[in-house]
Amino acid sequence: MLNCYHCGNDVVENEVIVFNDKNFCCKGCQTVYDLFESNGLTDYYDFEQNPGAVPKDVASKYNYLDNTDIADKLIDFKEGTTTIVRLYIPHIHCSSCIWILENLHTLNPAITHSQVVFSQKKVSITFNSDNISLKNLVLLLASIGYEPYISLEQFDAQPKLIDRSLLYKIGVAFFGFGNIMLLSFPEYFNVDDLWMQQYRGFFRYINILLALPVFLYSATPYYKSAYHSIKTKAYNIDIPMALGIIVMFVRSLVDIFFQDGAGFLDSMCGLVFFMLSGKLIQQTTYNFLSFERDYKSYFPIAVTKIQNEKESPIQVYEIEKGNQLLIRNEELIPVDAILLSETAFIDYSFVTGEAVPLEKKSGDKIYAGGKQVGNAVIVEAINTVSQSYLTQLWSNDIFQKKVSQKIQTITDKASRIFTPTLLTIALIGFFVWSFTSLNFAFNVLTAVLIVACPCALALTAPYTWGNVIRLMGKRKLYLKNTTVIEQLSKVDTIVFDKTGTLTSNSNQHIQFIGEHLSTNDVMAIKNIVRGSNHPLSRRLYMILPDTPIEKPENYKEAPGKGIEGTFRKDTIKIGSASWVGAADVLDINQTKVYISINDKIKGFYVFENEYRVGLEALFQSLQNKNYQLFVLSGDNDGEQRMLERLMPKSTQLVFNQKPDDKLRFIKKLQENNHNVLMIGDGLNDAGALAQSNIGISISENVNVFTPASDAILDAESFTKLPYFLQFAKNAMKTIKMSYALALTYNTVGLSFALSNNLSPLVAAIIMPVSTATIISFVTIMSNYFARKGEG
Repeated sequence: MLNCYHCGNDVVENEVIVFNDKNFCCKGCQTVYDLFESNGLTDYYDFEQNPGAVPKDVASKYNYLDNTDIADKLIDFKEGTTTIVRLYIPHIHCSSCIWILENLHTLNPAITHSQVVFSQKKVSITFNSDNISLKNLVLLLASIGYEPYISLEQFDAQPKLIDRSLLYKIGVAFFGFGNIMLLSFPEYFNVDDLWMQQYRGFFRYINILLALPVFLYSATPYYKSAYHSIKTKAYNIDIPMALGIIVMFVRSLVDIFFQDGAGFLDSMCGLVFFMLSGKLIQQTTYNFLSFERDYKSYFPIAVTKIQNEKESPIQVYEIEKGNQLLIRNEELIPVDAILLSETAFIDYSFVTGEAVPLEKKSGDKIYAGGKQVGNAVIVEAINTVSQSYLTQLWSNDIFQKKVSQKIQTITDKASRIFTPTLLTIALIGFFVWSFTSLNFAFNVLTAVLIVACPCALALTAPYTWGNVIRLMGKRKLYLKNTTVIEQLSKVDTIVFDKTGTLTSNSNQHIQFIGEHLSTNDVMAIKNIVRGSNHPLSRRLYMILPDTPIEKPENYKEAPGKGIEGTFRKDTIKIGSASWVGAADVLDINQTKVYISINDKIKGFYVFENEYRVGLEALFQSLQNKNYQLFVLSGDNDGEQRMLERLMPKSTQLVFNQKPDDKLRFIKKLQENNHNVLMIGDGLNDAGALAQSNIGISISENVNVFTPASDAILDAESFTKLPYFLQFAKNAMKTIKMSYALALTYNTVGLSFALSNNLSPLVAAIIMPVSTATIISFVTIMSNYFARKGEG
């Protein structure tokens, strides 16, 4: 018997297709291999042996995708020729699948990018809709053995957290387990009753009939997984599970048919029941944590809602269909909307990676994830916010940092070597005990295969990370992904931006110094700053008197410098002294925003900065924990003395830093082997946040959404920074303790199993109990460390 080189299926020798000295089961598999080879993608077979599926002929199956109304329901984003779609592909199962699906651009140049989410078996594909349609894209996937599953009926349905077939299998296993135990009471108590003795054989055969559905149906997930594991040489933990079930069933048949005893049918059914119950517990808990993690990913980002000609900030998840929203320069559009303003320039780089703004006209549809560039615009929401979409946007591969995942690597290595080691120990135990008794030998073999399940070991890191993300979210630090926790635990240097980070925007006193400003001047200034999201612009806008809203022309904003626009034929410049061409005065200990109208310096607004409450204690606490502290500011050094009074002497203050200067400063620290945490307001600090090992964007009631950050910290929790850093370190401690607990359980369990002091049924009960113990341990420890040190 031969095996297909592509899919691994058995091939009858006289039906084999030989191509390039390789055997294939059908023309489809040979065609896929030929396609991969002609495009230089044969590395696909290096990751896993026989990873592919047999491609299906689905030429007419997806004709409905030619209907644009149907196709648009599946599409996440479409702008010009750039289209993004997420497809569920059930066949994704190994590293080869990920590799080939993330190299689709090699098969068709119309595909520009593809990214797999392995845990969800989904692939996000960006493609040029002029060169390949959605239907042809789906057909391409089907032709290489990765046919998507598309169900329009379930398009808007909530995901089912529990697999109903798993519940059915558990029900059948429990029915068999309970009834076999009931019919086996005479065996247990060795009842010396004539009637019982006479019909003992009959009851044993009834037990076989009751056990057959459990063996042939309930246990099938373990058989399938073990078969696939052996075929691909992945050697997962389901191999010893399946082997234990088969050994117990076959041994029971031999005992019953040869009148040597009642066998282990009750133990076998109990084993399947408890293992499936453990799987249900794991699946339920994991899905709950995943769902809750999505739910807790609500960012403290807000937008401005316009109602009755008044503007007020609202949280993004409060947006309703029909709401009119004001979108300022550099502000993210959180919902699909219709443009009400005359024109807008939308930057979709967060979605597509392309940074060229697209011009939109009044009435055009604008997709969530676009960023307004230029003057403020008004849009009308046509959907409520999709927070999961914002989460996906935040975690876009374009903005990911290359960070080490040490804990996950340890888990992966352990999983690869655990099963061969376990099988070896089980066979040695069987061989040794076979000299004493075959009954004992089978007991030892089965108990070892069951009790040493590495589920607890493998689940340690995911459950700890999931719980820590949830707990930090409750305390208003919102993390992009689980790797951020590990990186936080390694931080040794913290860099703070000043304006909008150390200072509070809500308690500033503002005074104008200079020439008298006319009503028209104030109106011009207010309408210009209305389009900016800079903290000083927002504060200035709030204190200026209400004026009629008019749209300025030629609006532009230079990060770190200022803003400019034309209002009623007057050219207004607002920003730093160098931006408006003024000579700055350095002896005033305030932040200043200069005003220039038609190139004439009118004066400046003085912002008497109100530093955040608890700032002095925060810096002292961080210094006591031996962190190196830096403050970077785009302002002059006018507030140096004030900052020196608030902060420890070891804190280094650096002024006159433009956005590029901040980025280079971070890079220099990293070159000196520092692990840098950068905290900024997310606007002028995007480059520095992206460059740092961990970037945290601080948010008040209105904030620019920045995928460059790894976390978003609500301003209310700013002084909890030492707590969060310590919590991350304690999370790593929890991981190590739970690893030690899991290894201790396996060691003790193996010692009892090898000494024939542990029955297979007890081992099957202990296995899900150990998993529940690990889940409980990491949950309890995470919650303990969350409460510890919280003030």
